[in-house]
Amino acid sequence: MEINDLTPAERRVWDAFPRGEGVDFREHADETGATGETWGPERTVRAEVLTALLLAGPNVGGQVAGLNIRGARITGKLNLRYAVVEHPIRLRACWFERKPLLYGANLRYFVVNDSTLPGLTADSVSVDVALKLSCCRITGPVRLAGARIRGGLFLRRAVIGTPTTGEEVQEPLLQVNHVDIGTDVIAMELTVHGQTRINGTTVGGQINLNDARLLAPGGIALHAENLSVGTDLRGHRLESQGLFNLTGSRIPGQLYLGRAAFSNPDGVALRASSCVAGEVWLNSCDTIRGGVNLRRSQFEMLHMPPETWPEQIRIDGLSYRTLAPHLPAEERLPALEREESGYLPYAYEQLAAAYRTAGDEAAARTVQLAKLRRHRRTLPRHARFWGLLQDVTVGYGFRPLRAAGWLLALLLIGSVSYGIHPPRELKAGEAPEFNPVFYTIDLMLPIIGFGQEQAFAPDGWYQWLSYVLIVTGWILATTTAAGVSRSLQRQ
Repeated sequence: MEINDLTPAERRVWDAFPRGEGVDFREHADETGATGETWGPERTVRAEVLTALLLAGPNVGGQVAGLNIRGARITGKLNLRYAVVEHPIRLRACWFERKPLLYGANLRYFVVNDSTLPGLTADSVSVDVALKLSCCRITGPVRLAGARIRGGLFLRRAVIGTPTTGEEVQEPLLQVNHVDIGTDVIAMELTVHGQTRINGTTVGGQINLNDARLLAPGGIALHAENLSVGTDLRGHRLESQGLFNLTGSRIPGQLYLGRAAFSNPDGVALRASSCVAGEVWLNSCDTIRGGVNLRRSQFEMLHMPPETWPEQIRIDGLSYRTLAPHLPAEERLPALEREESGYLPYAYEQLAAAYRTAGDEAAARTVQLAKLRRHRRTLPRHARFWGLLQDVTVGYGFRPLRAAGWLLALLLIGSVSYGIHPPRELKAGEAPEFNPVFYTIDLMLPIIGFGQEQAFAPDGWYQWLSYVLIVTGWILATTTAAGVSRSLQRQ
């Protein structure tokens, strides 16, 4: 390109480039690129001029060349496909006629802030320092698949796409698949009107989605399968409309989704199956609108109040060491009834183990009792009857004092009844002195014998009372032994 072909605006940029000086076309400091389509030739710069500068622009000894423009209307396509650019690129408050093409480029530093773009194609781009698109309004797709960014990716307060309806919302508008990011992804207050994909991406630091809005109603809001994060994934006050999918992700620190809102009424709203995370926070969230799938995931700590669980959940194989906040077992158990697959013994065992880890043995026993009661509903009728007897009498071994209460009540009834109407002697003169208390104990406890039952024989309805005491004693003894044995085996 000949220097004589430049417009006055382009000449300003050309002359400033060798020294890395900034060129500011703005009329006021807080101006953005939103109205750039109406700007005149005094603020218009052709993209081919910028390409020529970046690839073969002039240099001044002892100076660091760089592109630094504010408030420009950039026409044509900024085509840096497969280019190697050693100069930093800083474009602020600019308006782009066409989406920049950075496919396969090797860049030093790429920053576009407060600007308006029709999209960005930067698949397989390599950036040495950082790539920033903060506070930008991007109407079309942003493609970064296969990129390598040694520093961070910054999308703070960016808006990608426009509100749409129907199938259009299914188009991936932000694609960061299989990207290797050295430090952090900062996307606070990011808004995406469509699908966000970050499958297979590796982030050395954290992903910050605080106050982000991922809007794909009826579709996939976030597709982040096999994501690997160095520290945390934060989504404080995140809003997700559509499926929020973290299947197979690895997050060693915190998966913090406090005060987040998940909505996908006709499907799964939150899926984190086969996921490994340190701490998972879903505190202060409204009830999730849609299903939750946490199958086969492993969490060190799960902070999820009961009211956050939706009507349908999938938690088969979910494991966690601790559960917060610490609440009575009666408040946690209803969520296990919502399992889509029905009765899952492991879910109850996991909840009981979490209570034992917290040192709450009483709550752990309550969970085990609830498990057996739930299991009873799956058995044949005769087995349900035997289970009911164990439940009523000794609470399946977890309520041993209940058996003692039954025994004391029957002992009182028998002692009073036989004290008022003693049974007759079987052999006159050979029977020991009658004692209604020990006679009742002889009837109820088959193992213990005081010689009373063999020496006396009741008649009338007292004989029927003796039958009741004998049968009840056997039932209590059998169910107690079975329940205690079961409890000891679990310990």
